[in-house]
Amino acid sequence: MARLDDYWSRSGRLDHGDRDAPGLLCYVAQWVDAGWRDVDVVQDGLGAFPKGRRCSLQLHDYAYVLMAEGMVWVAEENVERALANFSLVLSLRTEIGDPVVLALAHFWSSRCCRKAGEYDNAQHHAGEAYRYATEAGMGPMAATMRVAESWLVFQKGRIKEGLKLLGEADTVLRETDDYITRGNIQSSYGRMYRREGRYDLALRHFSQAIEEYGKRDPEHRNLARSLANMGYVERLIALQLRKRIDADAAQRKRSEPDLRREFENTRSQALAHLDRAAEIYRIHSNHRGAGTVCVNRGHLHLDSGDLHKADDEARMAYRLGEEKNDYILMARARLLECMVENSKLEEEIEDPAWIAHLALEAAKEAVDLARRTENRRLLARALIWHGLTICSTSPGSIDAARDLCEQAGGLLKNEVQDHIWEDLQLLKARVVRGGNLDATLHAWSQGVVGERSFQQLTEDFADLIIPKIWEHESRKVARVARRLSISPKKVRRVLSRLGLRSG
Repeated sequence: MARLDDYWSRSGRLDHGDRDAPGLLCYVAQWVDAGWRDVDVVQDGLGAFPKGRRCSLQLHDYAYVLMAEGMVWVAEENVERALANFSLVLSLRTEIGDPVVLALAHFWSSRCCRKAGEYDNAQHHAGEAYRYATEAGMGPMAATMRVAESWLVFQKGRIKEGLKLLGEADTVLRETDDYITRGNIQSSYGRMYRREGRYDLALRHFSQAIEEYGKRDPEHRNLARSLANMGYVERLIALQLRKRIDADAAQRKRSEPDLRREFENTRSQALAHLDRAAEIYRIHSNHRGAGTVCVNRGHLHLDSGDLHKADDEARMAYRLGEEKNDYILMARARLLECMVENSKLEEEIEDPAWIAHLALEAAKEAVDLARRTENRRLLARALIWHGLTICSTSPGSIDAARDLCEQAGGLLKNEVQDHIWEDLQLLKARVVRGGNLDATLHAWSQGVVGERSFQQLTEDFADLIIPKIWEHESRKVARVARRLSISPKKVRRVLSRLGLRSG
C-alpha cells in the first residue's frame, strides 16, 4: 500500500498509455478490495477501457479489465453484473493460466453468491479460490479464502468445522497487517458464538473486529457491519433481561433496580451502535448494510411497543433490498412487517380484518422471498411466523399451521435453542392447543406420518397427550408422571417447550 501511495503521489492516476496498465488496474482493484483507497480509483482507471475498445486488447489484458470492472460491481452491490464478469474470466481459465487472477475470480464470485443467498455455489467458489491460491504458494491469500469458506460452512449449521477453519486462517494472518481480513476473522467468531447463545463472548469478538478494521480505516464498511452485529446481540441480551423482569412481575416480585438499569442501558447501547453503523453505511451507499440496520432497529422498536417506528423501519429496509434485488434483505423486512401486524392484532389496533390480511400477505411474501435463497434459518423463521399468523387470524386452518411448523422444525433440526427455536416452540404450543387430536391420531393410525421419523412421532405424541392429561390432572406434574410412568422432568420439559409452563 505504501508503494501504491508513492506511485499515486507522483502520477495522481493510472498511466493509461503503459502497456501493463490492464494488469496494474487489476492489481490495484485487488488492493482497493483489501482496504487501499476507494473504488473510484478503479473506476477512473476503467475510463481508458470502454467496452467498444476492449476488442483490441490481448486476451489476458481483457481478463484483467473484466476483473477490475467486476470488483467495482461488487462494491456497488450489482451482483448479477459482477458474476457475469467473473464467469467470463473463469471460462478462459486454460488460456489465462494466472492462478492469482483465477483465485480472485473465484473469491469474488463466492462473495456475490453468498450475498444472493446461494450458499452451495458460494462454498464451491471459496474452495476453488483456496485451491488456486495454495497451488500458487500464496499462503496469506489462501488464508483469506479460508475465512470466506468458514462462514459458509457455519451458515450450513456446521459451527465446529467453521471454527476450525477460522483457527487455521487466524494462525497464518495474525502476524500480518491485513487488518481487514483479521477483522473478518474476529467478526466471524462473533457471529458463530452469537449463534451458540454465548453473547458476552460474541460482543468481545465484535469489539476486537472493530479495533482491527479501525487500524485500516475508521469508517470501513466492515466496521459498520460489526457495529450492526453488536446492536443485534445487545437486543437479544435486552430480551433476556426483559424476560427476567416479566418473570418477577408474574410472581408479584419487584425487579432489582440494577436489572432495570441494565436493561435500559443495553437497549441504549444497541441503538447507539446501530446509529453509528448507519452513518458509515451512508458514506459507502451500502444497501444491504443500511437495510440490516433498519431491520435491527425495527426489532428494537417492536420490542418496546413502538409499532409505528418499527413499521417505518421495515418498509425502508424493503425498499433498500428491492433496489438491489436483495431477496435476503427483502425477506427480513417482510418478516418484521408481519411481526408488527401481529402485534397490532394482539393490541386490537385498527381494523382487525384488514390487519389480519396485511399480516398474512407479509408472512407469505417473506416465505416466498426466503425460498429464493439457501438461508435455512431465514426460511425457518418465515415459516414459523406464517404459522403463528395463521393461528392468530385463521383458527380453522390449523392443519396448514401444523404443516408449516413441521417444515420449520425440519430446517432447525440440531440447531441451538435460541430465539428462533423459542418461536418454533410457541407455534407448536398453539398448533397443539388449536388442533384436532382425534384427526391427528386417526391420520397416524392410517400410516399418514409425512416425513417424520419414529423419534419425531414419539415427541409429537408426547406434545399432544401430556398437555391434555396435565389439564385433566389439575395441572399437577407429579400426577401426570405417575399416570404415564415417566419422570416429572420429562413432563416439565414438554410443558415448557410448548409454552404451557415456565422453564
